[in-house]
Amino acid sequence: MKFLVIIPARIASTRLPQKPLVDILGKSMLQRTYEQCLKAVDQDKLLIATDSPLIVEHAENLGFNVVLTSEECLTGTDRVAEVANLYDFDYYINVQGDEPLINPQDILKVIDAIHLYPGEIINGYTEIENESDYVSRTIPKVVFRNDGRLLYMSRSPIPGNKSDSFVKAWRQVCIYAFPKKVLADFANQKEKTQIENIEDIEILRFLEMGHEVRMIHMSDQSIAVDTSYDLDKVIKRLNEEH
Repeated sequence: MKFLVIIPARIASTRLPQKPLVDILGKSMLQRTYEQCLKAVDQDKLLIATDSPLIVEHAENLGFNVVLTSEECLTGTDRVAEVANLYDFDYYINVQGDEPLINPQDILKVIDAIHLYPGEIINGYTEIENESDYVSRTIPKVVFRNDGRLLYMSRSPIPGNKSDSFVKAWRQVCIYAFPKKVLADFANQKEKTQIENIEDIEILRFLEMGHEVRMIHMSDQSIAVDTSYDLDKVIKRLNEEH
């Protein structure tokens, strides 16, 4: 099974300006994400996809593989689909560019999964350990069937209950794997689907189009950086590790 790991990196973040280039203890967020991926795959299977000449220059200065894509991509997955038109692989593994602490072992789990479940969309999840993450609107929560297939994903606290309390929940880990044909179907949808647009969660487009998504269990190491608060959590974790 031939695969390519792609890190989509968009420059125009509203909550954290120029997010991929933000400095984290002497390295950009994008550099940290790329270096974590290199612990799982060889450089020739890793590529940054961006809409920004600034990011292209930054990546090339670091010796990273990078390609400039359209500014018109609706989501990171649409950006990955654009790369799929340039490079022919069986699977495209998307690691979000705002995951500087992504666990390389989780990437390897996804690679194993594409061989175990050929032709399926793969996404990761892990347990939520506290109520603040459960109620956070920046953390997508997931519910899934007993066989691991995704039922729904939301920024709202799900699964909910009558007492409005945190009992048990799971969050998304932002590593995805897409077969080439399914990715093309996704990109042929020229605007966001209704629930995808409301929730601002791109994986929901697949559900709305009738595709299944298989969720696989991952570690709780990742911290997706959407805000300065998330950035502080990453810096705190790095300081604790050293």
